Amino acid sequence: MRFEMPPIAEAEEGSPLAPLSKDRGLGEPGPRVSNRNPVYVGFMGTVGVGIALALYYIAAHTTQLLLWILAALFISLGLDPVVRWLESHRIPRALGIAVTILALLGVLGAFFGTLIPTMVDQITQLVNNVPTWINDFLASDFYKSIDEQFGIKTRVTEELQKFGQDSTAVTNLFGGVLGFGTTVANSLFGVLIVVVLSLYFLSAMPAMKRWAYRLAPRSRRVRVQALSEEITRSVGNYVIGQVCVAALNAAFAFIVMTILKVPFAALLAFMVGFLAFIPLVGGVVAGTVISLVALTGGWQTAVILAAAYFAYLQFEAYFISPRIMQRAVAVPGPVAVISVIAGGSLLGVLGALIAIPTAASVMLLMREVFITRQDQH
Repeated sequence: MRFEMPPIAEAEEGSPLAPLSKDRGLGEPGPRVSNRNPVYVGFMGTVGVGIALALYYIAAHTTQLLLWILAALFISLGLDPVVRWLESHRIPRALGIAVTILALLGVLGAFFGTLIPTMVDQITQLVNNVPTWINDFLASDFYKSIDEQFGIKTRVTEELQKFGQDSTAVTNLFGGVLGFGTTVANSLFGVLIVVVLSLYFLSAMPAMKRWAYRLAPRSRRVRVQALSEEITRSVGNYVIGQVCVAALNAAFAFIVMTILKVPFAALLAFMVGFLAFIPLVGGVVAGTVISLVALTGGWQTAVILAAAYFAYLQFEAYFISPRIMQRAVAVPGPVAVISVIAGGSLLGVLGALIAIPTAASVMLLMREVFITRQDQH
């Protein structure tokens, strides 16, 4: 049987219904609890603290997922200017997204199709040369002299025998191998998640923006939309500009290393292109690494490579980057250095990548909101 509420006495037509408590002689209902009531304030404060703790718990246990979402959003903002450019040429957004993704996959496929065979060949050469390098080192006078003084060969042999007899060490070794395999599997899964989320974000970007703008008060919605569009446009242009800068950097390094016959040129060029995405410090680290590798061909080769690459970095900083980034972001040097260091400390490589556009967004908001408000008083 359905549960039915007690009947409410009907009042005369055109008048509000009489309260049930008044009909029963229970008196008039009292006023609402004041928002300044100590019990009300304490209860709502406790609820607020509980919600904050719950959000902190969720964020602390979903850090990896939040990083994947942030990376996917960063990639989608980088591809969005290309899609919008195609839309401006009367191409539907869905078709524009498909064209952009296919073009990106084609470029990556051609790049890795050329790079992977070269990398496999050079890594094979490296593995084959390692025993020769070890034998040459063991036969050198330097090793013989330090072996006579410190007994390195005997000590290494004893440690290997102890390691083979220690079952715990062998178990830890296999556990480390399994842990490495698990890390690789998780990394591949993370890449898949980022790619899928990037596609979803890219396709739903206009709807996401409209939904986010509706969260702002109606009186400020136009200004919020203008500031948000400027921020997303700057981030997208920054990503595209950084890709162009990294590609030119890697191409120049590959050409110079090929001319100087530096070993593992293709592998090193790939590393240079990856490090070039990290602002300010990436190029310096890449130049140092390739110069150290070039020492295997003689100090003259290393000096020539270092001089050519660091001269290119200066040319890139004063001529290439300003022209490519003129429609992206403009961040003062000290702010860029501090933001990159802070972003790298907080979120690693991803934090260093998004540090400069984040700093530019914060500076834009401070200029258009805080400083504007301060100038009015």
